[in-house]
Amino acid sequence: MQTQAASIDPADVERFERLGESWWDPKGPMKPLHLINPLRLRFVEEQIASRGGAELGGLQVLDIGCGGGLFSEALAKAGAEVTALDPSPGVISVARKHAAKGGLTIDYRAETAEAMAQSGAQFDVVCAMEVLEHVVDMPAFVATACSMVKPGGWFFAATLNRTFKSFALAIVGAEYVLGWVPKGTHQWEKFITPAELEDAIEDAGLAAQARAGVVFQPLRNRWTVSRDTDINYMMSARRL
Repeated sequence: MQTQAASIDPADVERFERLGESWWDPKGPMKPLHLINPLRLRFVEEQIASRGGAELGGLQVLDIGCGGGLFSEALAKAGAEVTALDPSPGVISVARKHAAKGGLTIDYRAETAEAMAQSGAQFDVVCAMEVLEHVVDMPAFVATACSMVKPGGWFFAATLNRTFKSFALAIVGAEYVLGWVPKGTHQWEKFITPAELEDAIEDAGLAAQARAGVVFQPLRNRWTVSRDTDINYMMSARRL
């Protein structure tokens, strides 16, 4: 059994472990991630393409905090060579089984980002999607993740902004009123402003490139990319 990394919140690991097979139920507790997934992939693809014309196909990608594998599978289907980490063995088991059913080759590991970084592994792209708001020490975690980005490579993050609006909608609304995600999934004090994330990225030696908000349109029942970063947002960075 691996030693618990300093960034891991055991309560969060246990909470996501309990989701089991429901990770892949598009109408279950992970429904918001199923809906947001295409936007996350498009953001990654467009950012990479806009800075040199490269595509995900053939790139070595690390997906940290992969959960049941929603984003990992999207990356693999886009042609990336995916390594995916999650500290929960149960969640990794769910991810492996689902990938096998779909005939996808993904290197799933019940391992922490810290352990992977200590091995000296390097990747073209490192992703931490909906992970940063769950770690204990965000700047240290970002430094660890960014340390695995190759020269010229990319770091991508998607997280929640710490605003009154995010408290009202992402916690009170999403968890207690609408029931989109299980109660207790998020802690508002762990949400991260774009300025805080950009500082952590630049302290880790990368240059922030772009940010984009993600907003829900209730009348159309869909998520869209927006300039509004008050609740959900994505950010890209590069090792120049």
